[in-house]
Parts: sequence; structure tokens; C-alpha cells
Amino acid sequence: MELADALRRAAAAHGEHEKLTSQRDEDWPDLYAEFIVGEQAATK
Repeated sequence: MELADALRRAAAAHGEHEKLTSQRDEDWPDLYAEFIVGEQAATK
């Protein structure tokens, strides 16, 4: 499923982000949304 795959990629990217900042990111939905929109824009 394309959306589920995009969410998995966003989750992986977010995990890397949290490792770099060493803190939990309460705004993770914004990061996921940006990641998926950016991915979709690149494929059009």
C-alpha cells in the first residue's frame, strides 16, 4: 500500500531526526506530513 509505505519511510526519517536531537519531537505529525507531501511532489 503506497500510503503505508510512505508512512514507514516518514517514521524512519523521524527516528533519525530524534536521534540527532536526542529528544522526543511532539510535532511529529508535521514532520510526517511534510515528508509525504515532499515525496509526492517529487514524483509528479
